[in-house]
Amino acid sequence: MSKPVILSVDDDHEVLGAIERDLRRHYRGEYRILKASSGRAGLQAAVELKQRGTPVALFLVDERMPGMSGTEMLQEARKLHPDARRVLLTAYADTEAAIRGINDVGLDHYLLKPWDPPDLRLYPVLDDLLSDWSANVRLPYDGLRVAGGTWSPQSYAVKEFLSRNGVPYRWLDVDGDESVRELVTSVTGDPTLLPVVLFADGSTLVRPTHQELAEKVGMRTVASRPFYDLVIVGGGPAGLAAAVYAASEGLATLMVEQEAPGGQAGTSSQIENYLGFPAGVSGADLARRATAQAKRFGAELLSAQEVTAIRRDDPYRVVRLGNGTEVSSYAVILAQGVSVRTLQVPGVETLTGRGVFYGAAMTEAATYRGRHVCVMGGANSAGQGALFFSRYASRVTMLVRADSLHKSMSRYLIDRIEAASNIEVQTGLEVVEVYGAGHLEGVSVRDVSTGDVRSIQLAALFIFIGSAPHTATVADLVELDEKGYVLTGPDLPSAASGRPAGWLPDRDPYLFETSVPGIFAAGDVRAGSGKRVAAAVGEGSGCVSVVHRYLATV
Repeated sequence: MSKPVILSVDDDHEVLGAIERDLRRHYRGEYRILKASSGRAGLQAAVELKQRGTPVALFLVDERMPGMSGTEMLQEARKLHPDARRVLLTAYADTEAAIRGINDVGLDHYLLKPWDPPDLRLYPVLDDLLSDWSANVRLPYDGLRVAGGTWSPQSYAVKEFLSRNGVPYRWLDVDGDESVRELVTSVTGDPTLLPVVLFADGSTLVRPTHQELAEKVGMRTVASRPFYDLVIVGGGPAGLAAAVYAASEGLATLMVEQEAPGGQAGTSSQIENYLGFPAGVSGADLARRATAQAKRFGAELLSAQEVTAIRRDDPYRVVRLGNGTEVSSYAVILAQGVSVRTLQVPGVETLTGRGVFYGAAMTEAATYRGRHVCVMGGANSAGQGALFFSRYASRVTMLVRADSLHKSMSRYLIDRIEAASNIEVQTGLEVVEVYGAGHLEGVSVRDVSTGDVRSIQLAALFIFIGSAPHTATVADLVELDEKGYVLTGPDLPSAASGRPAGWLPDRDPYLFETSVPGIFAAGDVRAGSGKRVAAAVGEGSGCVSVVHRYLATV
């Protein structure tokens, strides 16, 4: 596939040359830079690119051109490349053109000439627009294919990992295409050995681990240095916020994420109450933006890498990774978050990944288009999941153990659920069994007040029934509460000295600091946290200021 195009259009040859120079300097690695000296020439270039099937990522067009204005050109080009981002250039504040552009062509931005220095006045604007374009536009297929089965848990795991990490792939279903089955057999000798991941260079991976996949597609899985100022365990909102603030303030920062940036929040189909996004933002988009921001400031992010142990070796903290390597640091932030609590009823273990899923499992939405699915749970995450699946399924049933949604769900979500014609909320019910031959066929539910049991036939069950903290690796290192969450600051139990047992510094623990000096906790994994995305972001960023105070003492 040829590179997507950035097309600049201006009738002033000096300005056009300057635009081309600045665009090539910053974007030539990922985009093809083209130019045109008039509106009509720019439109003709857009036509030719459409005919060749070359995607246009962004139009950067001068407004005041003879024969065809920038707005007129963009209005026609929009019909050919509707997903391209559209930016107008002008030499002065032309309010009339801006209003016309916004109303007539869905203008994305408006830039004044001159744009010097481009590092401040040009690139940040275009970086954001191009990031949005690449995240939301489906480009022509470019090589990576996953051959698997609808009812294969391993296939589901690979699809989910690639999707959440923003790696495009083409799905090949062995159940619906005999040629795909033959392809898998030619690679493995066994058509049931799924999935098979096929790469553009001709290589293949059979039932790969997340780490094998990450290494193959070019993700960083190995730390570049042995020592950092700060290691952050977990890449959810708290971890990402900590990485952004720590790196921006000059700390050598490493963030280690086991699955995908964004954590549980990254699976949210739409977060509508996050400050600054009046139309809402998906968890994936929020995670993508935060990841790009952290990398821009110099934070190093490891993907598909598990932290298996942390030990104290004063004045250092040593983190052992799943590949057996170790990295040292002055400080550690625990931000590994929580996972959806597993459902302990007959049939679940066998059917997980075969119609039973934990969390939103957005990669599976198209599989259940026009079918009946159930969402189990009554908190915000369940509500967001129900609304997401209602776009695809013919019917969504919410199974809620409480007698109403009002005890655990935000009002705005309740209002939207009540307004959705294909969502039905059934309260006072608990799932006691899931069943099916090879894949989910139905669930048995019990009325919690009467004890009556009945069956519901359905195609998929998505489970949101509370959370459990990821603290197994630090259970013997830091103090936890009775539910396994990390205790910090004033919540730590005190010994006779008035400070935590074994506490050596001649000071009280800082806010967000655990029972081990230099190890901090932020976000959902911390006891007493707000369990909201905004709260996690606030804790992650606030935790960095406390880390600075600690670093000043070592």
